Amino acid sequence: MKYAREVKVGVLAVVCAGILYFGFNFLKGVNIFSPTDCYYGQFERSNGLTEQAPVYILGHQVGLVESINYDFTRVPAFTVGVSINDDITLPIGTNMALVADGLLGGAAIELLLPEDTGVAYKGGDTLTTTIVPGLMESLQAGVLANLDSLLAETNVLISNLTSEMEMGSLNATLRNIEQITSDLKVSGKDIRQFTHGQLPSIIARIDTTIAELQVIVTNVKDANVQNTVEDLNETIRLLNELLQSEDGTLGLLLNDTELHDNLNAALKNLDKAVLNVDSVVMSIKEQPFIKKRIPKN
Repeated sequence: MKYAREVKVGVLAVVCAGILYFGFNFLKGVNIFSPTDCYYGQFERSNGLTEQAPVYILGHQVGLVESINYDFTRVPAFTVGVSINDDITLPIGTNMALVADGLLGGAAIELLLPEDTGVAYKGGDTLTTTIVPGLMESLQAGVLANLDSLLAETNVLISNLTSEMEMGSLNATLRNIEQITSDLKVSGKDIRQFTHGQLPSIIARIDTTIAELQVIVTNVKDANVQNTVEDLNETIRLLNELLQSEDGTLGLLLNDTELHDNLNAALKNLDKAVLNVDSVVMSIKEQPFIKKRIPKN
């Protein structure tokens, strides 16, 4: 046919265009063969959200961001449209959250589902929205807050140091620190001298004392303590028998009542004799002296 070549080229071009369209959408994650429903949400800022960004429910991708429209004359300025599979129902109260996607600053949409109320949104409805700070935003906020407190504390420290320097207290403190450092140097020198001089001799004497104690303990351990105790017990037993026996002198002194009575009577007589001697001495002291005349030749 006359137009056979042209027809083939046209059909091939259409087929290539279709393959390119479907392949490009497939690479972007668009499910071309599944019907979808579109929902909208309004945000005050976009946080880097782009079209074809993923839409998640509980971390699972269920759709893509279909459109981002903005009007800076009103608040909120951004209207975001998301398309999700039509087999997913969104209960009333579902929240469209703008969240961070990864550590590189990307953004995505997270659909936060409430408990099923039995009533669902329809395609084209507008959902409530919220913006969840990402990791970098949280870190920046925390760093800025800590930086502000650190700067305030630094200012207070600098003002205190300035006032101390003006009053001379800082110089006195530095002098005291210098004196303490010098004292520590002297103490360290004394400690080194003690360590290298006296400490070895002290340790040697301690070692000698420990060795002598070990020898004493060894001698005590080797001594026949049991036989010594037995001999002592035997001696005590014999002494008791000797004291209780009436044959020996000690036994008679302890057991003979007659000897005891005689000793008591002798002691009483001795007391009487002593009293008589005392009375005689007193009577002699009381009598006047008698002068004897000496005959003259």
